[in-house]
Amino acid sequence: MRNRQEPSVVTHPLVHRLIENIEKVVVGKKREIELSLIALLSGGHVLLEDVPGVGKTMMVRALAKSVGADYKRIQFTPDLLPSDVTGVSVFSQKTMEFHFRPGPVMSNIVLADEINRTSPKTQAALLEALEEGSVTTDGETRELQDPFMVMATQNPIEYGGTYPLPEAQLDRFLFKFKIGYPSKSEELEVLNRVEKRHPIEEVTPVLTLEDIIDMKKDVKKVFVNEKVKEYIINIVNATRQHHAVYLGGSPRASIALMKAGQAYAFMQDREFVVPDDIKYLAPYALQHRILLNSDAKLSDTTNERVIHEVIQQVHIPAGKESVR
Repeated sequence: MRNRQEPSVVTHPLVHRLIENIEKVVVGKKREIELSLIALLSGGHVLLEDVPGVGKTMMVRALAKSVGADYKRIQFTPDLLPSDVTGVSVFSQKTMEFHFRPGPVMSNIVLADEINRTSPKTQAALLEALEEGSVTTDGETRELQDPFMVMATQNPIEYGGTYPLPEAQLDRFLFKFKIGYPSKSEELEVLNRVEKRHPIEEVTPVLTLEDIIDMKKDVKKVFVNEKVKEYIINIVNATRQHHAVYLGGSPRASIALMKAGQAYAFMQDREFVVPDDIKYLAPYALQHRILLNSDAKLSDTTNERVIHEVIQQVHIPAGKESVR
C-alpha cells in the first residue's frame, strides 16, 4: 500500500502541466498542491491550518494564476461583516434604484485568509457559498461562477484572538491539511528564488477555465465500484463507532471521499477508483469531520490518530472485482 504521506505520480498531462507551473512558486509541497487540485476538480474546498509565513497564500495565488481564474482575497478580521463577504446593494442617486455590488466571494478562487479570526456570524456567511455555490442577499439568490473554490486559512486554535469554526462549517470543506515548514534545502531554494524577484510575478496561465470545467465533467465519469463505495461507507461508519469519538463523519463525508477519489483517479489517468485512493485521501477528508469525546481530549488523543486507527481496522477490498 502507498504511504499516505507520499504524493502520487500524476500522469494526466494537463494536471501534470498545472502542478509543474505551481511548483515554480511553491517549493517542496507537491502533495499539498495535488490535494488542492483534487478539491478544485471535484468541486470541493480546502482548509489550510498552519502558522503564518509558510506559503499558504502563495500556493493559492499560483493556482489561480495558472488557470487564469478570477481571484479574490478576503482578510478576515473581528470587525468584518457578512456583507463584506457576499456583497451589498447600494442605492444610486442617478437611477434611483438599488444596484448589487458583488462581494469578493463571487470569484472563481477565493482565499479566505485567517477565517477563524472573524466572528461566527461572518463565518456563516460562507456556508451557502461553500455548499450551494450561491449567495443570497436582500432575498435574491445569485449563482457563483464555475469553477468556484474557497481555500481558507486558519491559525492554530491555540493562538489568541481566534474563533473555532463550527462543525457545520468544517463539514463543508473537502480537505483539511497543513503546509508545514520547508526543509533546509527547500528553504534555501526559496531564498534563491525570491532574492531578486518573486516568482509569482512570472507565473502565467498554462490552462484555461474551460479546461478546468471540462476536466470536472470528466471526473464525474470516473467509475466507482460498489465494493469501493462499501469501503468508503465502512470507513466513515467506523468513525461513528470509535470509542474516542463523540460525533463521527456524516453522509456528507462519504460523498466527499467518493468525489475526491474520482478526482484522484482522474489525475492518474485512470477511469476507475481503487481502494488505495480512498485509503490515501481519508485522513485529509475525515480528520476535521469528527469530534472527540471528553475522555479522549483528556488523554491527548488527536483526530489524526483516530482516523489512522480507523483506516487500519477497516478491511480493504481486494481483487479485480473491487475496482471494475
